[in-house]
Amino acid sequence: MYVYIYAYMTKVISLSDDAYESLKSMKTEGESFSEVVRRIAHKSIFDFFGAWPDKKELDKISKELKKERAAFKTREVKF
Repeated sequence: MYVYIYAYMTKVISLSDDAYESLKSMKTEGESFSEVVRRIAHKSIFDFFGAWPDKKELDKISKELKKERAAFKTREVKF
């Protein structure tokens, strides 16, 4: 004889008011907070590829990063 018991565990988390409002704004009709968290938690970084809205700002940031990387000095470490 086999008995399978599944207990659905609930966790209580604390959110700041602005985080709660942000999460709440992502909910669709009939969707629970757990479903929203599951939906957004499974996003890959590749889901955001090309999502930067302002190309000029992106180019400015990219140039600044390249400039900072070029100016970065390494040092030799002796063991």
